[in-house]
Parts: sequence; C-alpha cells; structure tokens
Amino acid sequence: MNVHRVVHDVTERIAARSRDTRAQYLDQLERARANPSRRSNLGCSNLAHAVAACGTSDRAALTTDDGASIAIVTAYNDMLSAHAPYETYPQQIKAAAQRAGAVARVAGGVPAMCDGITQGREGMELSLFSRDVIAMSTAIALSHDVFDAALMLGVCDKIVPGLVAGALAFGHLPTAFVPAGPMASGLPNADKAAVRRAAAEGTVGRPQLLAAEVASYHSPGTCTFYGTANSNQLLMDVMGLHLPGAAFVHPDHPLRAALTEAATQRVAQIATSAAPYGIGDVVDERCVVNGAVALLATGGSTNHTMHLVSMAAAAGVQLTWEDLDDLSAVVPLCTRLYPSGTADVNDFHAAGGTPFLVGTLMDAGLLHGDVRTLAGHDLFRYRQTPVLDDDGLLTWVDAPAVSGDLDVLRPASAPFSPDGGLRVLRGSLGHAVVKTSAVAAEHRVIEAPARVFTDQTAVLEAFSRRELDRDVVVVVRDQGPSANGMPELHQLTPSLSVLQRRGHQVALLTDGRMSGASGAVPAAIHVTPESVHGGPISRLRDGDVVRIDCETGTLEVLVDPTEFAGRPAAPPSHQDERGVGRELFGALRRAVGRADQGAHVFGTLAPQGVNLQESAR
Repeated sequence: MNVHRVVHDVTERIAARSRDTRAQYLDQLERARANPSRRSNLGCSNLAHAVAACGTSDRAALTTDDGASIAIVTAYNDMLSAHAPYETYPQQIKAAAQRAGAVARVAGGVPAMCDGITQGREGMELSLFSRDVIAMSTAIALSHDVFDAALMLGVCDKIVPGLVAGALAFGHLPTAFVPAGPMASGLPNADKAAVRRAAAEGTVGRPQLLAAEVASYHSPGTCTFYGTANSNQLLMDVMGLHLPGAAFVHPDHPLRAALTEAATQRVAQIATSAAPYGIGDVVDERCVVNGAVALLATGGSTNHTMHLVSMAAAAGVQLTWEDLDDLSAVVPLCTRLYPSGTADVNDFHAAGGTPFLVGTLMDAGLLHGDVRTLAGHDLFRYRQTPVLDDDGLLTWVDAPAVSGDLDVLRPASAPFSPDGGLRVLRGSLGHAVVKTSAVAAEHRVIEAPARVFTDQTAVLEAFSRRELDRDVVVVVRDQGPSANGMPELHQLTPSLSVLQRRGHQVALLTDGRMSGASGAVPAAIHVTPESVHGGPISRLRDGDVVRIDCETGTLEVLVDPTEFAGRPAAPPSHQDERGVGRELFGALRRAVGRADQGAHVFGTLAPQGVNLQESAR
C-alpha cells in the first residue's frame, strides 16, 4: 500500500526526532520482558498475599504459572453515564478468562470525573490533572507485577488518555481497551443547540433548558455528541487498541458482551503465544500518526492536541503540533458530527462508522496499514465490522463499500472539506490551535479589538450587560495548566454564538481549553506560553486589535512591537487555588508542562537539549 507523501514524511520526521526516547522506551520493555514468569519469582509470602482472595482453582493456576493472569483496571462508577455500564464487566470478564484458561482479577480502579457536570465550576480545575492521576493510578494497579496481560475499562475525556499512559508504563503486557458504548440518541442536537442559544439570550428559562439537557443526556453510555469522549473511542479503534469496530456498539446490544469476551480471550491468547507483544509494541510512530489522521478526518476534539501528544510521549514518541498541522493540510474531513454538524456518533456508526472510515483512509494512502494491533499484524482487520452470526457467535465482515449516509460520513475521495479542520496558529501572541471544521469561511479571519477577562463568569456578565455587542476578540487568560489547571470554557459557546448570529465578527482567544464543542465561533485555544508564565497574552489590554487568521495560521496583536514588548505582564489573577480539593493539586500546577508538549506532569521525554517546537519540522 502506498502511503501519502506527507503522511510518510511526517512519520519519518517523528521517528527521527524520537530515535533516542523511543530506544530508551523499548529498552525498558525488553528489560521487563526478560523476566516473563513473574509470579514464580515472587517470595512465597509475597505470592500468598497475591492469591489469598482467589478461589481454589484460580489459586492453583496462579501459584503454578498455569495460564495467563489478566489485570482489570476499571473506571467504573455508577454516578456517570459513560462508566455505569462497567458495573457488570468484571464478572463477565472473569468468566470469559476461565473459558480461555486464564484468571482475571480487578487489579485496581481509577477515578473518572465528568466535565459535563463540572463545566463552569471550580471542580473543572481538577479535570486535566485527573488524566495524570489516572495514569499513576493505573501504574499502582499494575505495580504488583503479577500479571501477564491487562484490560483497560474506561471511556471518557481524560480517562482513556490516562489509562493509555499508565498502561504504556507496563508496555510489555498485552493490553486491550474495552469500551462500553454510547447511549441511545436523545433530543436532536440542532434542537439542543437552539434551546441553549435561547437560554443565553434570556428567551427561555431554566425549566425549558433543563428539560432539553435531560432529554439529551438520558441513560447509561457515553454522551452521543462528538467531543473528547467519543474522539477517544475512535482513536482506540484506529490505533488498534480496541478489537476492530468496537467503539460505538450500544451498551445493551448483545454484540457488546461478545466483544468484551473476545477482548479477554485475545489478550490471554497473545500472552500465552510463542511471540507475545505488548501495548508498547503497538503504540509506535505509525500508530500515533494513524490516530492523528483519524482525529483530523473526523474533526475530533482539540483536547487531543494535548492528549495524543502526551500518550505518544509515554511510548517515547515525540509528536508536535506542527506534525498535526502538516497532516491536517492533506487529510480530508470525512464526517460531519455535532458540534460540526447535527448528527451524532450513533448516526456515524449506522453510516459505516470506524470500519468504513479506516477503509476509505487506507484507500487514500492516509493510514499506515503495516502496523501491529490488538487484532494482529496489520490494520486491514479494522476495515471489518463486528456482527453476530445466525448462531449468535461473534464474527467480522467487510464494511460496506458505500456510506450509509453521505450527510454524515463520506469517502476520502469526496469529503466535506479537503483538509482536516485543525490549524496551528503562530505569531506575536504565541502558539495556539483552532478547530475550523465548524467555522464558516467568512468567520475564519477575525480582526477586532480585544476585551480582556481572567475568568469566564466575567465574560458572561459582560455579555448579559450587552457590553460585547460589537466586533470583538474575547480574551480569557490565566486559564492555562499552571494557572488553574486549564478548565474548559464550554459555557461561553452559546453566548459567543449569539454575538455571531447578531452579525458581529467575534472570536475567542485563551490559554484555556474548549474541547470538541467550540462550534461555529473561531476559538484560538491552548495559547502557549500561558499568561502566568509571562506569555504575550499577559500583556494584552482592552482595545488592542487582535488578528486571528485561520487561513494563514497567524495569531497577531496589531500594536507597535516595541511598545508591546515593553509592557509589563499582568499579575496572575489566581492567587489562592483552594476549595473543592484544588489545594491538593498545587504540586501538579507547579510541575505541569506546556500545552504544546502535552500539558502533563511527568516531564518531557525529549533528549536533553532538544526543543520540540524548534525541531518539529
């Protein structure tokens, strides 16, 4: 299969940049793999503790190294819709493991918080850091070092990236990600968006808004809009960390249980094979590029400009925003999903879903087919769709050659847009990203006076006073990871959309996050360096003219450069981050890295002296 020149060149560039760190990581895997019979090397007291809770047959198997020992790491809780289905998974997995001659046990749990609940609230300031807490919790779960394989049970925003990073620390273990699937479609997205805009304008009240939201988010399963949670699931499919086509099967469909059993059997099979391989062998530079291409081809969440960078770094692979920018220029937009359209992931799945997407991207030379996956050694299996045959047994069939709904999913040869809808901006205000897949052409270049804020509540108050009824670039600074944990600013979307609909040229500029829900208003986000580190955004003043040009990829303040450089940085507005547990995360705010390097707390894996941004191209 011929790979597109740009995809090939970006992959080679990543491999060259990552040569030292990837070699270090693979050496770590080999050292872990050199001691395969880990239980038999335990002291007798250690092993007794490790099997004390087992039944007689499982205890016998584990004390004799008879069969694979499978760790279950779960994000189950019964408060959140996406993770509530996992309640019954451990028993199902344990039974499937026994049928495969293995033993499965819950090794540990990881926290799972919901950004939908914490939007606009202080708890959102823990959200990004929860990813790294999850990675560390996963490592703790696996640290007993008595397992031959692992199953990761998690779905949503930070949960999957955290599980990936934690699993990669034990990259010698065969590992499957086990999804739970999306809830059934609720209130149509166009209707939901209309009610939100009406509430922002004050024409409907809380009862109507609450009724619309409850009708949208109404049952177990992931939310159905294409935000970070479902971007995670798509990436796990295309990166080969799920079984093929597993992402978007409904939680209650019989196929879901069959896929969970098959994932259990598959990791047991790999662990006991003559040539076992782990998740660290799967996640290499080609796998990372495949994930990036899939993200771009679907207009996925901008959170992955940090999460994918961070996951790659955990495997010693150095991905940069410039890599994403170059790929975006040649990867066509093949889907139109809310917030870039009105369809949801159930519509996407019904139209052909990830198997159709993988097929059309492979045919266009935009994916690496020669990769290792959970299903085996190539990506071609991921062009197939899981089904139950007439006897109720799981099998895979070729995905349809034609999309079931061209308003939702199109082939790469006839896309919605010739590019992937992500731009990296550079200029006198720093480094930022903007998602353009839902932004109309006439709104992709904004030049307007700035109105500067340091929290989103103040923006909403100014909106309600009609102070923003004009052409404006709304600047919200002191929202970066070091300032306050980089909360998402979703609450601003309806109000900014109202301004745009009133005929104003409006944009958002922030060192905070916007996730996959930025919509039709151009949002230059993740601005780096952030304000509290003295980034240029800290010197902006009300009235400064800012130009955000999504076509040329520039981000400029139109102020005399000498005068602008001589301005003092505004003092940080967040002096006392306490309450809702924020005081416990001070060490993470001090340790966190830059947004364009993954915004994680584990330090850069780049070789000493290498600047990732400067060496990106």
